[in-house]
Amino acid sequence: MSARTALTAREPYLAARVLDCLLRENYGGLAGRVTRSKDGVALVLPAGRRIRLVPGSPFQDFVVAPEEHLRLEEVLSALREIAPTADATGVEAFVRECHEALRALDLHAARSEEILERLGRGPGAGAVRYEALAAFVDHPVYPTARCKSGLTDEDLTAYAPEFAPSFELRWAAVPRDRVTGAPLPPAPGGPAGDSRMRDADPAEGFAAAGLPRELARTHVLFPVHPLTLPAVREIPWAVPAPEPGVTVRPTLSMRTVALDGRTHLKLPLATSTLGLRNRRSIKPGTLADGARAELLLRAMPFPGVLLADEQTHAHAGHEYLGWLVRRLPPGEAVPVAALLAPLPGGGTVVEELAHRRWGGDVAGLLTEYLRLLFGFAVRLLVRYGTALEAHQQNLSLVFGEGPLRLLVKDNDGLLASPDRLRAAGLAVPDFSDERMLTDDPHALADVFVTITLHLAAAAPAFGALPAPRAARLLRETLAEALEPYGDDPTARLLRARTLDAARLVGKSMVTAGTLVDKARTGARDINKFYGTSGPNYLRHPPQAIRPVTTQRTP
Repeated sequence: MSARTALTAREPYLAARVLDCLLRENYGGLAGRVTRSKDGVALVLPAGRRIRLVPGSPFQDFVVAPEEHLRLEEVLSALREIAPTADATGVEAFVRECHEALRALDLHAARSEEILERLGRGPGAGAVRYEALAAFVDHPVYPTARCKSGLTDEDLTAYAPEFAPSFELRWAAVPRDRVTGAPLPPAPGGPAGDSRMRDADPAEGFAAAGLPRELARTHVLFPVHPLTLPAVREIPWAVPAPEPGVTVRPTLSMRTVALDGRTHLKLPLATSTLGLRNRRSIKPGTLADGARAELLLRAMPFPGVLLADEQTHAHAGHEYLGWLVRRLPPGEAVPVAALLAPLPGGGTVVEELAHRRWGGDVAGLLTEYLRLLFGFAVRLLVRYGTALEAHQQNLSLVFGEGPLRLLVKDNDGLLASPDRLRAAGLAVPDFSDERMLTDDPHALADVFVTITLHLAAAAPAFGALPAPRAARLLRETLAEALEPYGDDPTARLLRARTLDAARLVGKSMVTAGTLVDKARTGARDINKFYGTSGPNYLRHPPQAIRPVTTQRTP
C-alpha cells in the first residue's frame, strides 16, 4: 500500500468516527437530520450530502456505513454549521483536535510495522510490552483519542506509548516547605521510597542531577517528565536540574512511566487527552484522594481482585510538580485495553492469552474475566454504594501461579455513597474532591453502566467475539453477579438500569470535554457528564459490529 493510499484510508476512518460521535451525542441536534425511507437510514449533512447509516456499534443505533468515503473537512464543516454561536471556541478547539489526531494516526501507521517487529524481538519488549501494544487500539467511543494536544511529531515518537520509546526523566529541586506527602523523595537512579535510598546522602542525588550539593538542605528533588520541563522552568521557585535521570518507558496513560516491571511513576504532563478540558496535569489533593480511595477499597476485599499500592506520593502545590509511585503485585499484568491489540506476526493479544490455559478459547478467558469484573463491581455497588471509574486502561489481567486475577489501579475517579459506607460500618474518606461522594443511587449506576459495562466489559467482548455470543456472555455473567443480592433495592436498580432497561445511558465525552463550556453544560465533572443513550445490547444483540479500533493501517 502506498503512503498516499494509506493516508486517504485513514482520513475516512477518522471522519466516520467523528461523525458517529457527534450523532451519538446529538450535538447541535444532529440526530434530527436522520431520515428513513425505502432506501434505508441516512444522515443529511447541512451541505446536502446524504450519508448512509447502518447498525454497527453496540453503543449507538446507527453509524456511518462502511462504503461511505468521508473527508474530515466535510465533517468539520458540518460541525461548524450545526454548532450554536456560543460554542465557537470549543468547535475550533475540536477542529484542531481532529487534525492533530489524524496527524498522529498517519505518523503511527507509517511506523507501526517496525514498532511491532521491535516489540516482538526484545529491545522494545519486556514489562511494558502490553502497554505499548494497547496503545495500538483506539478508544472504544472517543474518536480523537490519538490527539495529545500541542505535541509535535518528534514529541509523539519520543514519548507516546504507541511508539514504544524509552527516555530519561528530568529533575527539579523544589523548596522542602512547599512539599506535602511522602517523606522520601525520588532521586536519580531509584524510585521514591526505594530502600536503597533510605541511607543515601540527599546531597549525592543533587550532585548527580547537576545541582549544588548545599541545595539539599532546603530543597527536595522531584521527577519531571521531559514534556513538562518547559512549564516547570516557568515556576520561579523551582530549580530545574541540568542532568537527566533514570531511563523509563511510557505506559498506556503516557503520563505514567515504568521504572521497572512492577514499579510505575505517575507524573504531570503538559498536554490534554480525551478532550481539551481533560488536562494531564495533577492538581493538589488528587494523589492523596487516590490513596484514600485505595485504602477504602482494601476494606472491601474480593477474591481474585488485587489493588496496586499507590500510597507513596508527594506534591509541591503546583499542577506540574507532583509524583506518585505505583507498585504492582507479583505476576504478569496485561491491561484489559490491550486485549484487542495486534501481535507481532499476526493475531491479537486476547488470542495469545487464551492459548495459555483456555486451549485457545477466547470466550473461556473472557468468561473468567467478566465473572471477576462483574462480581467485584456489583458487590461494591450493592453492599457499599461504591462505583469505580476503572475503565479498560485501569484494569489488568494478572497471570501467575493459580487462577486469573484482576488488578485495579488509579482510583481517584471513584464515586461512593457516604450513607452506604456508614451502613456497612466503614468510615467515609476525607476526600478533598467533594465530587467523589454522592448518595444518589442513579449517579452511581451511571458510572457502573458507562465505565464497567460499556468500556471494561462490552468493548473487549464485542471486539473479540461475534456480536450475539458477546451479548449473551455479558448478559449471563452480569445476571450471575446480581443473583446473590435478590431483591436488595440497589440490585433491583442495577437490573433495571442494565438487564431490563429499554436503553443504556452513555457519556457525552466530546460535548463536555471540548465543544461546550462547563458553564453551559452544567457539568460538575466532565468525565461524568451524560445525556445520551444507546441500544441495550444486553437485550437486543447487534447483528454485526463495525470494528471500533484501528490496529494496523486501516
